[in-house]
Amino acid sequence: MQQSRHVSLEIKTISNLITRYVNKSTNNLYIDSVTDANGWIIAFLAKNQDKDIFQRDLEEKFTIRRSTVSSILRLMEKKGFIKRVPVDYDARLKKLVLTDKALEIYAAASKHISELEQKLT
Repeated sequence: MQQSRHVSLEIKTISNLITRYVNKSTNNLYIDSVTDANGWIIAFLAKNQDKDIFQRDLEEKFTIRRSTVSSILRLMEKKGFIKRVPVDYDARLKKLVLTDKALEIYAAASKHISELEQKLT
């Protein structure tokens, strides 16, 4: 007799295993202080280092409100992940720049994600 397969249960099981793997192997010093939103923003800024990225770009990219992005960025500055740097062409604008600490986190997370992808495939 053939057992019925429940894809949703298998997805949930795999999701739990991935979460355990990620939680178990976070060996970076700063990883505990990085929220999901911080991670997304760090990754976005790291992948776009050749461009001037501003708060409004994050609002559009992640479809989140100005007040929410403001709060996230304020905390990221406090944690030492980003700096707001004035641009020459508009005194009102401050581009977002990753600190060395954030770049270390990005490098460690990227390596970790690659290892996880290899295990999954």
